[in-house]
Amino acid sequence: MTSQVVRGLSGQGRRTLAAGLTLLVTAGPAGCLAACGSSAQDRPSAGAWHAGPATGTGGGTASAPPSAPPTPVGAASGTATPTTPGTASTAPSVSRQCGKPAFVTSARDGGWETQGYFVYNNMWNDSVPLGPQTLYGCAYDNWYVVSSQTDSAGAVKTYPNVHKDYHDARISSFHSITSSFAATSPRVGIYNVAFDIWTNGVATAGSTEIMIWTENYKQVPAGNKISSVTLNGRAYDAWKTSDNRYIALVARTAMTSATVDILGILKWTIAQGWLAAGATLGQICYGVEIVYTAGRSATFTFTNFSLASS
Repeated sequence: MTSQVVRGLSGQGRRTLAAGLTLLVTAGPAGCLAACGSSAQDRPSAGAWHAGPATGTGGGTASAPPSAPPTPVGAASGTATPTTPGTASTAPSVSRQCGKPAFVTSARDGGWETQGYFVYNNMWNDSVPLGPQTLYGCAYDNWYVVSSQTDSAGAVKTYPNVHKDYHDARISSFHSITSSFAATSPRVGIYNVAFDIWTNGVATAGSTEIMIWTENYKQVPAGNKISSVTLNGRAYDAWKTSDNRYIALVARTAMTSATVDILGILKWTIAQGWLAAGATLGQICYGVEIVYTAGRSATFTFTNFSLASS
């Protein structure tokens, strides 16, 4: 299986994208301007998501709003370095298994708002056939998704995730932003487990998307590889598009459980001149971009997640 993939607009961005924002959807190694989820004022109707502590099965049948067709751009150059399996990370404990989910959805836009976070099934790609996907949630930091996707057009199909809104607070106003996580993936098909951070709005004409790939399995970011960098003791390959609208830090060693200094990465991006000093923070998400599951149902499990800021 080639690692050359087509990537497109993820999540809420397909609904809220402003005119003039170029979508990166190419027949080669490319990337996406991807909104991982919905902002508070722009979430699906109540039939598609469940607010508050869930007491039973959620979901709904609300259809996804229409979206404009993506605008193709040129293919990116370069070859991504797959993340190698990590040795320092620890597997989630058995006690964190989601055995009795409080929320279940197979809806394309099914989601669960709980304790200040939004857990989102996010089957965003309207341009290719999608296979079934079901999200099972015990808590915002304890959920899993079972997905079965073909390699149709090599495109990213879904980005199930958990996320939190930051309402365009200035990045310079924060003293710290950290995130702890634990994730287990099947290492089949094509996917990347990743943070998706939106700055200067969420999928608007002026937004910049910054991704942190904690595990890369046969996927390729957008743009070109610019450099390799070590941040907070972790080695990354830095990729970006020429307009600095998409930036990806791809971990050279897979992180299945770790704490990431989000603010440190944002400040480093600003120091490179890729993001303005006055940039604002819209949304931070963590989940998995699924391209292909190798002819089977694949399970992706998230057993820890938190965001702390001051």
